[in-house]
Amino acid sequence: MTLANYFASLARYHVWATERLVGSNLAGLSEADWHRECGLYFRSVHRTVNHLLVTDDIWFARFAEGRSLRLPLDTELHADRGEACQALGQAVQRWSPWLAEQAPERFDGELAYTRNNGDAVRIPFAPALGHVFNHATHHRGQLSAALTAMARPGPELDWVYLLQQEAKSS
Repeated sequence: MTLANYFASLARYHVWATERLVGSNLAGLSEADWHRECGLYFRSVHRTVNHLLVTDDIWFARFAEGRSLRLPLDTELHADRGEACQALGQAVQRWSPWLAEQAPERFDGELAYTRNNGDAVRIPFAPALGHVFNHATHHRGQLSAALTAMARPGPELDWVYLLQQEAKSS
């Protein structure tokens, strides 16, 4: 499998897992549970969803637009739950079309950007891109654990289930 195909699969997973979590589980939370302090790094489901949006925006700007957004990682982009969930659903869909435009040799290059603190960074492109999807998986796992702690069902989010689903339909 080429790196382009590997990352295309990760981008599909990014959409699939986000849709499963947001659509069937987070949408059904009460307002109190949406904002409840539940021991997450960003404290609540609301703040964690906003963090996912912020970081997706930051990384997409770095990769696709060559821009370094300087947003605090706990920025509230959307106070309204519906708007936050809709924006996250749209954000994760940007990666597949962008990845389809990348030349294979791009994955062997570097990514240069400026961190929030102003430091210039140059890191390997492919591992940095892997971080984008791994980071989102980490926080989706936190959200799934928060749902479990609230006695709500969490969806099955393992990537292998998407791969099995895709294998059946091909």
